[in-house]
Amino acid sequence: MTRVLLVKTSSLGDVIHCLPAVTDMAKAKPDLVLDWMVEESLAEIPRLHPAVGRIVGTRQRVWRRHPFDGETRREFGAMCAVIREAPYDRVIDAQGLIRTALLSRLALGPHCGYDANSVREPPASLLYDRRFTVSVTIHAIERMRRLVAEAVGYDLPQELDYGLRVEARRPTWLGEGPYVVGVHATARPDKAWSEDRWIELARRSAQAGIPIVLLWGDEVERERSARIAAAAAGSVVPPRLGFADIAALSAGAAAVAGVDTGLTHLASAVGASVVAIYVASWSDFNGVMGPAFVANLGDPGSPPSADEVWRELQIAVRAGPRTGAWSPPPNAPAPDLATRRRFRP
Repeated sequence: MTRVLLVKTSSLGDVIHCLPAVTDMAKAKPDLVLDWMVEESLAEIPRLHPAVGRIVGTRQRVWRRHPFDGETRREFGAMCAVIREAPYDRVIDAQGLIRTALLSRLALGPHCGYDANSVREPPASLLYDRRFTVSVTIHAIERMRRLVAEAVGYDLPQELDYGLRVEARRPTWLGEGPYVVGVHATARPDKAWSEDRWIELARRSAQAGIPIVLLWGDEVERERSARIAAAAAGSVVPPRLGFADIAALSAGAAAVAGVDTGLTHLASAVGASVVAIYVASWSDFNGVMGPAFVANLGDPGSPPSADEVWRELQIAVRAGPRTGAWSPPPNAPAPDLATRRRFRP
């Protein structure tokens, strides 16, 4: 039996990027018993992977705000009790932050992570027993795959597989026929694609007989979805959905168009064809990757036009979904790392 604790607590996109490393580990170690430490709000994502056993939930954001509350002490104590039940063969901090390195130290077993030149916060590396060099100029998915392979001790397979087998499911509120999922919401306002371009895209999709389903997560985002739908007849504003429901909806979509946010990466992970829209970030290091058709459009300060997105979205619809393992493109070094000011390894 190989017992591993994987520490990857947030964010949504980072958690999704870690899934292929779990698949690699499960294939290399058939006797794997894997616990995953993750923020409770994101726990639905690891649960979608069949190789993940126990979810160790954290609520660090709440705990930091109320460090002396009785409820915080109770929850933190319960988490510590779970990860200290028995030693792990490996404790892997795939986040690379001081706070996650400290959390990993609570578990029993050899603590593994990036070395000081590879980690996001270099002091975190001082808390690891075993440190590994992983290039900072490759995609985030490949960084995590290489870290975990080095830490657990196996050869990295060429093929990449998120390991999710999500069954497409059409909800009762959605009519018959093909549909596109639109992901306009993002926690960073500077990553948002302009509302007028979303309206234009929604109009073209509806005119082609493929209505767009406009996801939302809070009231501001719901109102934006409603405005886009009001200006583009045939568009759909769904009820608020959890991650598992969004995964099933995306798996059944003709294609997905979305900004640089976790839900867009989730769509690709479940096998949807995806057009990703970049407005304030580079796709070199965290661009959408998946087994189906993928187009990463735009750069910081140079977002794609509605024409460009619609052109690629039509290709995505024709390509359709595809699940399973595939060979990703080679990870060449970034052409000009010095210009990637928003890059965080």
